[in-house]
Amino acid sequence: MVKKYIIAVLALVPFLLSASVASAQDQWTGNLNVFLGQKNLDKDDWEPVEEQSEFGIEVDFREKDWPVNIAIDMLSSSEDKSIFDPLFGQVDVEGKTTEFNIGIRKIWDESSVRPFIGGGLSYIRAEVEVTVPGFGSDSESDTGVGIWLGGGVYFTLGEHFNLGVELKYSDADVTIAGVDGAAGGTHFGLLAGYHW
Repeated sequence: MVKKYIIAVLALVPFLLSASVASAQDQWTGNLNVFLGQKNLDKDDWEPVEEQSEFGIEVDFREKDWPVNIAIDMLSSSEDKSIFDPLFGQVDVEGKTTEFNIGIRKIWDESSVRPFIGGGLSYIRAEVEVTVPGFGSDSESDTGVGIWLGGGVYFTLGEHFNLGVELKYSDADVTIAGVDGAAGGTHFGLLAGYHW
């Protein structure tokens, strides 16, 4: 999973370099932030791994005369739990989701305190792996397309360093092991990154 994020960040480097050059000419503005928080999924679909730690990278950019930024966010969440099954004893359960969100983000940037809202399309991959000691493991996964909505606030320090908080909601339907469920959820976390 980490390898995928490294590749994604490296793929953004040429764009960020060109945007940095353009920003020197006062044409572009944007943000590159790391998201660190928690994703809460539907308990009926995901128990006992409905509360997952989450990490992500969020990018938004625009020409300065555009009303909104183009937003591209990549988020990954996971959780491991052990439960007791009367038949098999200890059973290890791992739940994971990966989201690729694209859309728009409106940022009010008249001061160093910059509230924002956004939304768009979400492509979500969900996976559940169950391991029974002595019997092996089995995993099921599926992907779905849905929506995301979110908002928060950046505190931009020294013109370029962002700190902030964000609350986001995503929704997409998946089918895992023959059961229909939701792969999205509520996301809450901290942001830290660079503003140009």
